[in-house]
Amino acid sequence: MIVKVLMEDTCPNHGFLFEHGLSLYIEASGYKILFDTGQSSAFIRNAETLGVDLAQVDFAVLSHAHYDHSGGISSFLQFNDHAKVYVSQYAFDDIRHGPDKYIGPDKALKTHPHLVPVTGNMRLADGISVYSGEGNPPVQPVRSFGLTMQRDGELLPDDFRHEQYLEIIDGGRRVLISGCSHKGIQNIVHWFKPDILIGGLHLYNLDPQGDGRADLDNVARDLAETGATFYTCHCTGVPQYEYLKQAMRDQLFYISSGQEITV
Repeated sequence: MIVKVLMEDTCPNHGFLFEHGLSLYIEASGYKILFDTGQSSAFIRNAETLGVDLAQVDFAVLSHAHYDHSGGISSFLQFNDHAKVYVSQYAFDDIRHGPDKYIGPDKALKTHPHLVPVTGNMRLADGISVYSGEGNPPVQPVRSFGLTMQRDGELLPDDFRHEQYLEIIDGGRRVLISGCSHKGIQNIVHWFKPDILIGGLHLYNLDPQGDGRADLDNVARDLAETGATFYTCHCTGVPQYEYLKQAMRDQLFYISSGQEITV
């Protein structure tokens, strides 16, 4: 299974663009998959530099509704005339940052014929499925960190019902791809028990030198106890990654724009 990072917040190689966002190209089980599209069309240039032909992608998955994962969908659809894009049924809800700023995808895309709304869980191919985690009891509280949703005329903390996860069974291993893990990384690994998890852990709000230290210690302990390997990025935060790495050692790695990993 090959994963190429088309977009991420950091870049160790000056030959690639980077922005706050995430986009991954995956080859697994004979399929070519696009997971998220960053916040702009910049991932397309990185794809070209990496030798990825987006026109050959078989299908795409949107992890959740936020602009930094969905902003490049229109650009992808211009390059690819056949791939279905699997999005949560809630992807076009009124998702906001604070009371006023809409941070979801372009609502004009809602009726695009290539977008497929996913209700709960869906099998995409042999050994490849998307899961919402809806209905699974959390082992840790889900924190919104100021992200909100407008529902029935009321502004509420976002419950991230628009988030979904891509699971690939590869060589008998359970590989889980998560965009931001807003529902809580400890909850997600408890629900799905992956052997490998790739994606953001949404820990950047936790100060490793301040009042976030205890929470990060708990995350490091719980993730290490799973025995899984984690390739993280984006919303984890670089200082937070470096703090976790001290405890998790060879169970935790960081991936950046332009990098390729084989798992």
